[in-house]
Amino acid sequence: MGSSKLGLLLVYLACVERSLSSSCVVDSFTVKQDFDAKRYVGKWYALQKKDPEGLFLQDNISAEYSIDDDGTMVAHTKGRVTLFGIWVVCANMAAQYSVPDPAHPGKMYMTFQGLATYLSNGEDDYWVIDTDYDNYAITYACRIMKLDGTCKDGYALVYSRNPRGLPPSFQHIIRQKQEEMCLTGEFKPVLQSDAC
Repeated sequence: MGSSKLGLLLVYLACVERSLSSSCVVDSFTVKQDFDAKRYVGKWYALQKKDPEGLFLQDNISAEYSIDDDGTMVAHTKGRVTLFGIWVVCANMAAQYSVPDPAHPGKMYMTFQGLATYLSNGEDDYWVIDTDYDNYAITYACRIMKLDGTCKDGYALVYSRNPRGLPPSFQHIIRQKQEEMCLTGEFKPVLQSDAC
């Protein structure tokens, strides 16, 4: 009798674990519906971030978005980074965004370049999870996906139009979106001290 209860408990726990991980499948994350790049342009300041593995901007992160003549959204991003464990420098990055599926304009593909030889170049997804265009934006990228569709290595940023932060009324939205991305407790604050 005891072994059958244990067996039922193990089956139940397996089902719970499976349902939790399926809600963390990256392709199930919602992005900003009817994302409007023209309303998104302008300057954003990072307030919180979830870092990926490897080199990433550490603080004083800001991004200036614009639309090129051909309609492509581009960004110039600044922030401090520590190189070789000791050398702290202000880094500049440039990025161009494409929309693979016009039905989902909030799911973009970003090609980025460091504007110095020691900075990385590459390509990432760039998903605008949510924004009200005037106050906050939450972005997400998964660099490496696991076989079950959850993210092994990714990053996310919470942006504000104001470097001093967001009013408390927005905090519940931010927390809800972090939970939906399965990143509750993963974010750390980003210092904005005008260093770059």
